[in-house]
Formats: sequence, C-alpha cells, structure tokens
Amino acid sequence: MDIQNKRLAKSRTDRKICGVCGGLAEYLNLDPTLIRLLWLLLVLVACSGVLAYIIAAIVMPEE
Repeated sequence: MDIQNKRLAKSRTDRKICGVCGGLAEYLNLDPTLIRLLWLLLVLVACSGVLAYIIAAIVMPEE
C-alpha cells in the first residue's frame, strides 16, 4: 500500500469487538495481537484505555 493512500480505519476482517485494534495494526504495519496487548496494558495501568477505545470506535470510519 502506498503511504499516500494509507488511512486509519477500523478493520472489517481482523476484529474482535469493533475492529479498532485491527485497523490500528494495519495502519502501523504491526501484528494485531501486539496492539491488543498494548491496549490491555494501557487499560490495566492507566485505566484510560477503555475510554480511548470507545472514542476510537466512534470516531474511526469503517474500512
């Protein structure tokens, strides 16, 4: 994928809840499991991960 056509969007194929982590992983070219683990760590440590996920699920467009 060309960098100019790269767009942050929720994944339709790699989703567990809303596709936020899958979409973020596709955008950053990382493994989705790594993104999910980092998000879980953010939830457990900072307790702001749940709110951030909800906001991202609402704001991010579908793929």
